[in-house]
Amino acid sequence: MTLAFSPIDLVRPPRIAFGSGTLSAVREWLAAKGLKRALVVADGFNAGRVELLGLEGAVEVFGEVKPEPDLPNLEALLAKAESFGPDVVIGFGGGSAMDLAKLAAVLPGSGQSLHDVVGPEKVAGKRAALIQVPTTAGTGSEAGTRALVTDPVTQNKLAVQSLHMLADLAVVDPDLTLTVPPAVTAATGVDAMAHCVEAFTSRKAHPTIDLYALEGARLVGRFLPRAIKDGSDREARAGLALASLYGGFCLGPVNTTAGHAVAYPLGTRHHIAHGAANALIFPHVLAFNAPAVPEKTAQVLAALGLPASSDPAVVLKATREWCAALGCEMRLSAYKVPADDLPIMATEAHAIRRLLDNNPRDMSREDILAIYQAAL
Repeated sequence: MTLAFSPIDLVRPPRIAFGSGTLSAVREWLAAKGLKRALVVADGFNAGRVELLGLEGAVEVFGEVKPEPDLPNLEALLAKAESFGPDVVIGFGGGSAMDLAKLAAVLPGSGQSLHDVVGPEKVAGKRAALIQVPTTAGTGSEAGTRALVTDPVTQNKLAVQSLHMLADLAVVDPDLTLTVPPAVTAATGVDAMAHCVEAFTSRKAHPTIDLYALEGARLVGRFLPRAIKDGSDREARAGLALASLYGGFCLGPVNTTAGHAVAYPLGTRHHIAHGAANALIFPHVLAFNAPAVPEKTAQVLAALGLPASSDPAVVLKATREWCAALGCEMRLSAYKVPADDLPIMATEAHAIRRLLDNNPRDMSREDILAIYQAAL
């Protein structure tokens, strides 16, 4: 059986409104469905511009979403949801807000805790309708069925995956990203690219997803430098929003690989923003994997506008310089990550089998430690 005929499930929100000015679809959809009690899940900045959603009826705003949401952050949201009783939950922000919104749409009143639903398809059902409105171009969470929350005790990310957490409506209006500052634009853009590249080079890679993965990487290569240079470049913002959406399509049936696994301890242990962590790790993992997927590695470099190559040294140098040129910090030491923490980080990353087992080349704990040391 050829790869093109291997089984795969493709899941999308039943409606995706994409493009400048599509934010009005939120109000129209709610009116058509007769939903009148909205809980908006947002970070502090987006909580201050909820009026853009044009909501009517009873509206409650949870505006305390953290960049790397943890269990206490989720519990505060769930308490508000329990008391308010929404008929629709709206994720309004980056991936953290949208991930928490997914959980707020399924857990309150269900009798299930977060620990009950960690893993695949353990959620009992959807308790409220779900709308996702991304305001950054990075995670693609609006298109997916996964949510990640950090356990502050173990410092590990708890992953929940459920079809019940799929958005009923996703509204991707690139105009909402015009206010994103250059550093965040860079980090989130590289995160979107990493979703695409890791899916493209995964052991689970599939032609139905390769289409989105490679085009997503091309969009980032073309538009990310432009958006960083001029945040008001609406064409560039739209290109990145589309790349992020395509990255979200990649996450469902294929998911990420070693890049995200190695990046996670940077966030959980040292509070480095997810996109920034991915940017720092991405060149090292792409170079490590090059011998296993040489043709696809060369295609990735070409998609980013770099000379095509599958030589690990060339790949590492070219992609590190590409990320650095975007303004991304490429040294762990700049984030004050101590050298004596690297072995613990390597052990934690190596335990994330749900991602590492997808990697095209086996990566040992010692390999991960070597990557951290090279990035220090």
